[in-house]
Formats: sequence, C-alpha cells, structure tokens
Amino acid sequence: MITLVTGGNGFVGRSIVEMLLARGDQVRVLGRHRYPELEALGAQGFQVDLSVPEVAVGLGTAMAGVEVVFHVAAKAGFWGTFDDYYRNNVTATQRVIRAAVRAGVPKFVYTSSPSVAIGAEDLEGVDESTPYPEHFLAAYPHTKSLAERFVLARQDIATTAIRPHLIWGPRDPHIFPRLIARARRGLLPRIGPGTNKVDITYVENVAEAHIQAADALGEDSPLRGRAYFIGQEQPVNLWDFIEKVVTGAGCPPIRRHISERSAMGLATVAELTYARLGLRQEPPLTRFTVTQLTHSHWFDHSAAQRDFGYGPRISTDEGLRRTLAAMGR
Repeated sequence: MITLVTGGNGFVGRSIVEMLLARGDQVRVLGRHRYPELEALGAQGFQVDLSVPEVAVGLGTAMAGVEVVFHVAAKAGFWGTFDDYYRNNVTATQRVIRAAVRAGVPKFVYTSSPSVAIGAEDLEGVDESTPYPEHFLAAYPHTKSLAERFVLARQDIATTAIRPHLIWGPRDPHIFPRLIARARRGLLPRIGPGTNKVDITYVENVAEAHIQAADALGEDSPLRGRAYFIGQEQPVNLWDFIEKVVTGAGCPPIRRHISERSAMGLATVAELTYARLGLRQEPPLTRFTVTQLTHSHWFDHSAAQRDFGYGPRISTDEGLRRTLAAMGR
C-alpha cells in the first residue's frame, strides 16, 4: 500500500512510519524539513509547509498514487494565539484533505485528541456520543475539534479520526520530559485531591490503532465519518502514574500539594500576565493544564475494539519499562 504521513518525523508520526515500513508499505513523509533518518529507513520525503497557502503543487506531487493519508501534523501545546493554532490545525488540515480528494486518495485517517470532548467536567467511561463542549480553555482543543468536524463531514473521501489520550513512550518530547524536569527542580506539586483517573496511551499502541483503522476504512465501513477514543487496557490514577514516572526517573517522590482552586487562580494570573506582556512561551501553569491534572478523563473504547479490532498490545507496565529503559533507567 502507498501511504502518506504528514508530521512523519513527530512523536506519533514516526511510530506510524516505522510500523508501515516494517510491514512492507511504501511510505511518503510530508513535513517542513527533510528527514534523512526516515529516508534511510526507506521513506520518501516531501518538503512542504502546510501552514502557508502556496503548497498546492507540492501536495499534489506527494499525493499522486497514494491509497491512504495519515494526517498527524498539528500544532500542539496549550499556549499561543488562536489564529496561529487555527492556521496550523484547521486551515492546514483543510488543505491536506482537499489535496487528497483532488488526487483521488480513497482513505484519510486524522489524528485527533480526546481534548476535543473535554470541558470543565469529569468524563468517566463516556463514548463517542459525548458532544463537543460549548467552551474550550485553550486554542489547541478548540481548533482540533474544528478540524475533526471538517474531516468527518466529508462525503467525497472515506475519513475517520483517532482520539488517543495522553500519549507517551520512548522519544516522548512532551509529557515525560516536562514532568521529570519539574520534579527535579521541586516544581511539581500534586494538584487537587489526587483521586482522578485518566486514560493514557502508549505510542506504539497509538500507531497500531491508526493502521488498523486505515485497513478497516472504506466506502461502506462503519468507521466512515466517525471518531474513536483509544487508550490502554484501563484508566490509571493520574497522580499515582506520575509518581511512578518521576521516581522511576530517579526523582524524589512528590511531597508538595496545592488545591485545585489555588492552582486555577495561579494559572489565571499567569495567563493574564503572559498575554499582557505578549510573551510567546507557555506559562508555567495554564487553566487547561490544571483541568487536565485534576479531573477524570477516561473513555469507553468498545467502538474501536468492535469496528477495527483495537486492543492495546503493549501494556502500561511494559510501556513504562520500555520508556524508562530508553531514558537510561
């Protein structure tokens, strides 16, 4: 199968690329830069910046003969202007899927996020019928929800969206490094009562879910026009898991504690200050981060199991062992 992966050098994208190559697919990687390591593995690189309008020719060339597009590229994080997130997450997605339609690509798998369904309340065991919230606390989940809705509404190409929660594993550039860096500086207090449960997803399970969904997607497939939550075999107590991560990395146990109310107050002040000063870096604490760290967010994965056979092949314990080993622990 001829495949194209946007953001193929990113955390999730690279795992998808490696898994596709390992099973013998022809893989094209589309990104802002050349990626010699992926090309050395057998992928074909296409240098395209999806955030700018002048990409039609490059996209058309990359899409020729492709059978499935995995659109993984996105602007992540929880700080920045709405326009910047919209340009990278919504407009770029629209460009990619329109190019795929023009090129006659039959399948499109979109990497979404459960944050598109997360508001200010706990979500416990909910399924994909959960509505989008009326208000978002950050531009990232808002723009990802807009892009997901655009993708799933298409009638001229078979589409589906995968929503993996809190992705982690070897080469993780976001979650584990941040937690460990803060723990080493003594800047990681437990926020709230510490009883909230969340879904987490090991990166190889995420990649496998994308490929399983692509294989099952088709004109008359139940996947068409649907989003799917995925995660590990069961939710974890978030703060117990964080404790395992930081102590496994050689950091001392978390001793400090602050209330959710205090943390939300600090986050609000930080956001207002950073916005007033026009600072581009993310504040040390945001309202969305506080919500993520203090509320339960776990989901029913039965639709993914039923429609494309998803099940986490790598357990949470094994994934944590592999991740810490890759960090030299």
